[in-house]
Amino acid sequence: MASFPSYRPRRLRRTSGLRRAFAETSLDPARLVAPLFVKEGIDEPSPITSMPGLHQHTLDSVVKEARELSERALAGVILFGVPAHKDAAGSEAAAPDGISQRALRAVKDELGDGMVVMADLCLCEYTDHGHCGILQDAAVDNDATLEAYGSIAVAQAEAGADIVAPSGMMDGQVGAIRAALDAAGFSEAALLSYAAKYASSFYGPFREAAEGAPRFGDRRSYQQDPGNVREALRETALDIAEGADAVMVKPALHYLDVLRAVKDQFHHPTAAYNVSGEYAMLMAAAERGWIDERAATLETLTSIRRAGADLIITYHAKKAAEWLA
Repeated sequence: MASFPSYRPRRLRRTSGLRRAFAETSLDPARLVAPLFVKEGIDEPSPITSMPGLHQHTLDSVVKEARELSERALAGVILFGVPAHKDAAGSEAAAPDGISQRALRAVKDELGDGMVVMADLCLCEYTDHGHCGILQDAAVDNDATLEAYGSIAVAQAEAGADIVAPSGMMDGQVGAIRAALDAAGFSEAALLSYAAKYASSFYGPFREAAEGAPRFGDRRSYQQDPGNVREALRETALDIAEGADAVMVKPALHYLDVLRAVKDQFHHPTAAYNVSGEYAMLMAAAERGWIDERAATLETLTSIRRAGADLIITYHAKKAAEWLA
């Protein structure tokens, strides 16, 4: 027996209690944020075919869903609006009575300060061309878009959003939005920046849910190239300097190295978005019996936490909260 080591790592893995006591990474509902889609002009929730178990909500059903999520002790929800009318400027995004603002008010009135209510800030769901900004000669005009973003942010803050989350990847968007919010008297509204958002192939199901696919071209001219990491660090540094209260990496699962690099470099509050394609792949495999949904989901979310995420935006949030409870 002298050849065996005196220190044996397996001693601390012997029981579930020991494994839990010495776990380096914890996962609990307070780290999870659920995305919710609310669509104008529907009378009942509409299933999203590429995202099993999820729906486009009515105003009534989105409030009900948010209440159920709050009862499961989630950190919060992030709202995406799908308007009945779209135009080239995405004017419904900033309308005080637009679907997003009505949903924000309804959810905030229901939940108060018991759960964080976030508003995604972009134009792709609201423009008839499906791009994230104002077009000039078929290209997104960065600076004209910043002005629109400022107006949207103020409308969202007026509607009760605790956090405004700009996702359009325009240069200078955080500074422009921060200035607009402060000028309008919303200096307490927080900014969660999609600092490192990649031109990913894993957004397909989201585009069905939000009805915001581009009508022509793609978004590679303003979203990041999947091969770049140092660029993500430069983007994050710019957003922090412009006043981002927290930053985000999107997608999460296929960019864990980027997430870790951002967290190690900046030590800033950091979120990660476990995106629709990542959700759909896991669910498709689980439905076929190829993997265990519960085990694979919790392992996936734990890996994102382990890589450095303080918050995880995930379509698994509701089920994961139930399992973790």
